[in-house]
Amino acid sequence: MTRRPLARYALRTASLAAFLGLWQLLTSLKVDLWLRFSQFPTVTDVARAFTDRLSGDDYWTDLTDSLTRILAGFALAAVLGVATGVLVARSRLAEDLLGPVLEVVRPIPAIALVPVAILLFPSNEQGIVFITCTAAYFPVLVSTRHAVRALTPVWEEAVRTLGGGRLRVLGSVVLPGALPGIFGGLSVGIGVSWICVISAEMISGQYGVGYRTWQDYTVVNYPGVFVGMVTIGVLGWVTSTAVELLGRRLTRWLPRTSYVPGGRARVARPAVAPVRADRDSEQHAQPEQQGQKDTEEARDEHLV
Repeated sequence: MTRRPLARYALRTASLAAFLGLWQLLTSLKVDLWLRFSQFPTVTDVARAFTDRLSGDDYWTDLTDSLTRILAGFALAAVLGVATGVLVARSRLAEDLLGPVLEVVRPIPAIALVPVAILLFPSNEQGIVFITCTAAYFPVLVSTRHAVRALTPVWEEAVRTLGGGRLRVLGSVVLPGALPGIFGGLSVGIGVSWICVISAEMISGQYGVGYRTWQDYTVVNYPGVFVGMVTIGVLGWVTSTAVELLGRRLTRWLPRTSYVPGGRARVARPAVAPVRADRDSEQHAQPEQQGQKDTEEARDEHLV
């Protein structure tokens, strides 16, 4: 049985309220069993610091800088990742030339490229965009490559049979068929981008949510640190949701499965039709048995 949307939103709100209530209880009572909640700021302290931060100009400047870096790096990674993934999946020459280099560079964490970005680019802004792009590039690349290779060859053969060339196959079969996998990689890539851009801002940034969070930590302003963490979480959730909604809009032609949490598969009970079918089969079998008996009797009479 599916829940109504209002009931689901109420359940999610209650879950979040329960989490905040538990946080407030553990920190206000300064519970120290194994985890030291006495070192944590309370929910009211974080809310007060968040309110103070909203009234200043630095918060909005940091927010704008982080969003600009994320959008620039992510857009560049999306274009390059999709193009490279399609090229590697469709061309053996490209796979032989680019595959070894990509597989060697892919395991390197993007945050480890901060010294490389400092040496390569003249400004910190360009270096942070480079790190953000690198973080999102490889999830998009891998997802696109696997999605293109998983396409059914019959579709491409059908287009070629109708006289379509490579560009027609690319636009009518490859890209539309790989869209679900591509947006899966984009959804992962935007989350990884936020992780890496915050780390890059902590190390070499000037302004930004990550830079401000690290500054609050150095001056032992723990409520300010949690304000930065909450901001990062909300921004990551908003951008990931936007990517997912865009993917659903562009793949409306796909069949959607209805997910029922905790639902059980219904087992169809036998209807009256099978019983009637059994009766029909029995009635059909009776004339056959009667005919067989008549044949046997005729044979016996012939033998006599």
